[in-house]
Amino acid sequence: MDPATIEAHIHALGGVETMTLGDDRFFIHNPDGDLPDERKMPFATIVTSDAYDSASDLGREGVYRLNIGLPRDSYRRLFGTPPAARADGGPLDTGHDATVLDVVVPHPVYASQHWVCVLNPGDETFATTVGPLLAEAHDFAARKSANRAARTGG
Repeated sequence: MDPATIEAHIHALGGVETMTLGDDRFFIHNPDGDLPDERKMPFATIVTSDAYDSASDLGREGVYRLNIGLPRDSYRRLFGTPPAARADGGPLDTGHDATVLDVVVPHPVYASQHWVCVLNPGDETFATTVGPLLAEAHDFAARKSANRAARTGG
């Protein structure tokens, strides 16, 4: 599966704004298009290089990483208690190989914040695992948006 197909799938979830930086994509739930920049937190990203970290060896030809931010309980259902964040922001010891293709693993840097990732997901992995995780992340982002709107009256 290619990044453009994944991006189209994410947009089909509804209310999604994409921010781009080079070839990287950051997906934000922003149905009204009115979130100020400081409130824009992605629920999923697609990164194509080692610019943010080198744990997944994204310098390999054609390799990209889809990152998905999950609710705490969903992360724990998949991987148990997340590792503690490192003070230096470096790669975490998740017990998983962050360079393997087509397998959902804890994010090598943001697992402590309940993020997971997959390098180059295949069609079957996307259909059975990644697609549902993206829908769950989107729903979680939508609930946070609705809660914020209820608190601020807008």
